[in-house]
Amino acid sequence: MPDGAALTAAVGELVETHVASKLTAQDPTLWGPDAEKEAAVRLSWVSLAESSRPLVPRITALRAELQAEGLTKVVLAGMGGSSLAPEVICATRGVELVTLDTTDPGQVRSALADRLAETVLVVSSKSGGTVETDSHRRVFAQAFRDAGLDPRKHIVVVTDPGSPFTGLAEKEGYRAVFLADPDVGGRYSALTAFGLVPSGLAGVDLDALLDEAAAASPALAADDADNPALVIAGLLGLAQTAGSEKLVLADTGSGIVGFGDWAEQLIAESTGKQGTGILPVVVESPDAPGFADAGPDAVLASLGSSAGTTAASGFAFAVAGPLGAQLLLWEYAVAITGRQLGIDPFDQPDVESAKNATRKLLADSGSGDSPTEISGPEFDGITVLAGAEFAEGATSVDDVLSHFFAAAAELGYVSVQAYLDRLTDDAARLRPLVARRTGLQTTFGWGPRFLHSTGQYHKGGHPNGAFLQILGAPTGDDLDIPEQPFSFGELQLAQARGDGSVLGEHDRPVLSLYLSDRAKGLDTLAALLEPAEGGSADEGAADTTESVS
Repeated sequence: MPDGAALTAAVGELVETHVASKLTAQDPTLWGPDAEKEAAVRLSWVSLAESSRPLVPRITALRAELQAEGLTKVVLAGMGGSSLAPEVICATRGVELVTLDTTDPGQVRSALADRLAETVLVVSSKSGGTVETDSHRRVFAQAFRDAGLDPRKHIVVVTDPGSPFTGLAEKEGYRAVFLADPDVGGRYSALTAFGLVPSGLAGVDLDALLDEAAAASPALAADDADNPALVIAGLLGLAQTAGSEKLVLADTGSGIVGFGDWAEQLIAESTGKQGTGILPVVVESPDAPGFADAGPDAVLASLGSSAGTTAASGFAFAVAGPLGAQLLLWEYAVAITGRQLGIDPFDQPDVESAKNATRKLLADSGSGDSPTEISGPEFDGITVLAGAEFAEGATSVDDVLSHFFAAAAELGYVSVQAYLDRLTDDAARLRPLVARRTGLQTTFGWGPRFLHSTGQYHKGGHPNGAFLQILGAPTGDDLDIPEQPFSFGELQLAQARGDGSVLGEHDRPVLSLYLSDRAKGLDTLAALLEPAEGGSADEGAADTTESVS
């Protein structure tokens, strides 16, 4: 555990080398020569609190037009950085936004069935080629046509200049196209058009959000020992050296809804590469397993509500402030942490591998190797799709889980990944149960959205994870994707199997369970994971220090 002197020295080095002011000046040399080319076109986010202001009147005017026409429901089709920030912004501000970052046919069908005539679909993709987002666009455009509605009036596009979506939007005549700053990467794009367009159309006060970020900017740009971004980066750098490679995030009453879901992409995708990095572990509360009973492999971060910046104690810190300020603070802190770890925080070298494996599976399905074939050892309606070695000699699902957890015990964390409907399938309850069962830091992710988030760390970070995939039979009919040879159900299964195969190639243990009945299967797993009578997680309080004004 670092003492105060070590942290003071680490922050002092950052102050003396003018890291904060150089970052604010968009100096691409901060991360070394190997990262300079990428950094040179990825740093415009530091000035977005001001440079995004001209977007606001246009977004506000379009919202007024849509409202006047009765288009009051906003659906966002986007993945990763295109959806995580708008979801947090809208939830925190208390406005409705339907986020489609899934390939689950039931979840997509639910979005289509609700107030279609009142819907405006915001299609957000930097590249324009994201398969999930393109599939959402296709199925909504067809649904609009089938309902006698003109898709051109109901679809808005957000993309980078020159992406395939710009030409497509022009060809199709979609209602509006917003071009984002191309010199901002997806996970740093919260205050670009990707974050602001869907949020503003849904009814968020964008000026207030930008004002919050602008108010925090001077402190974050300062080469000063009190700069909270320097304190966090200094602490995380020291922790990594000491073997604390995980960052456990708990909300202690911040009022920011779902902040951890946004932060985990920023942290994992920025740092998880070259066999190093910081694994974010988002927990349910400060009393949850992983936080209350954290071991020496974890740093604890509390997101609170009191006014202030950051206070640190040991391997723990607390931070508070409004949403706009928090977005910018964590972007600064994570970018500087990349410098401390000696990596490029702006690339994502392992993200494409799972996408490529998915494409291959879908292509092979035309030759008879169907990604939807369900086969493997079966126990009480639960099929072992991958990880057959854990089913050897097993007579029950509990045996399979026990064999998997025995393998995980030799590693550093467990990742629970649910390729299900995140609005109706109660799978997130498995995270604390697995954490208690294994005593390991345990993450939870909804597939396929985590593939655009923590998926980078899983392949490129510390090679010490074990992966539990949960899949399930569709709760209703599958859903075809117009002009594609595969359905949403086939795509969902191919994504799970594709990622599992890549993890296997990296020698990561993978157990994939397929539930013939989702609700029953989840109840079965939860019951098996419940601690024995009298057993519970360590309720001892973590060593944290509250933020001060």
